[in-house]
Amino acid sequence: MSSKNVNPADEVLCHCSGTTRGAIQSLFEQGKDVDGISRWTGALSGCGGCEWDIAEFLAELIEQQKKNS
Repeated sequence: MSSKNVNPADEVLCHCSGTTRGAIQSLFEQGKDVDGISRWTGALSGCGGCEWDIAEFLAELIEQQKKNS
């Protein structure tokens, strides 16, 4: 079995739209809120299965932003 170095930014959080952690983080850093991220990527507009994962990731980004301020 081989081990691959997987970039966390490449992890798909919304399978309906193919939206990755990296795309969400980039839009967040541009000042987009959850509605803006949804409009730009299509995430959160399909089956809804990504809602909790994206909310959790955004909470992590917000917490990280607070620590860096």
